[in-house]
Amino acid sequence: MNIPNMLSVVRICLVPVFILVYFSGSPNSNIYAAIVYAVASITDILDGRIARKNNITTNLGRILDPLGDKLMTMAVIVSITIDRVIPVWAVIIFLAKECMMGLGGLFLYNKFEEMPPSNYFGKCSTVVFFAVCVILMLFRNIPHTVALVMISFALAVMLLAFVSYIIKFVRLLKMGEQSKS
Repeated sequence: MNIPNMLSVVRICLVPVFILVYFSGSPNSNIYAAIVYAVASITDILDGRIARKNNITTNLGRILDPLGDKLMTMAVIVSITIDRVIPVWAVIIFLAKECMMGLGGLFLYNKFEEMPPSNYFGKCSTVVFFAVCVILMLFRNIPHTVALVMISFALAVMLLAFVSYIIKFVRLLKMGEQSKS
């Protein structure tokens, strides 16, 4: 196990920590939870940079990295939904997209024994979701309409990333079919 993969494992381990801190009931639980989320996001940045810089990207890392991202983001979005900051439909959209991405990734892995790397839109989506969720956690008095606009924007960026991955998925399938001919 290399350092980037260990950082991804740390990020996955921070998911229950985030949930426990967020719902701890302490007066500053939202601040502490945002800090845990920020630490998890820093591990995400570091694992990618270290892997690319040292040329140690692995298929395991291509699974652990997005898994850590998605589990943490899911924990955050579900938590703020339970807190009634955002509506349930936002979680449903997020979950549906993540399920489709996961199934597509598994299909590609089974077919080509390789996981496609993340792309620019996926990284932008992660950054936007992070920023929106941190703002919604830290500023609990944001008007509901503003929170809806913010989460809708984050979901729109996420769906743009999803479309870019669908295009990549289709291209990989076509390349695979052409190589069989």
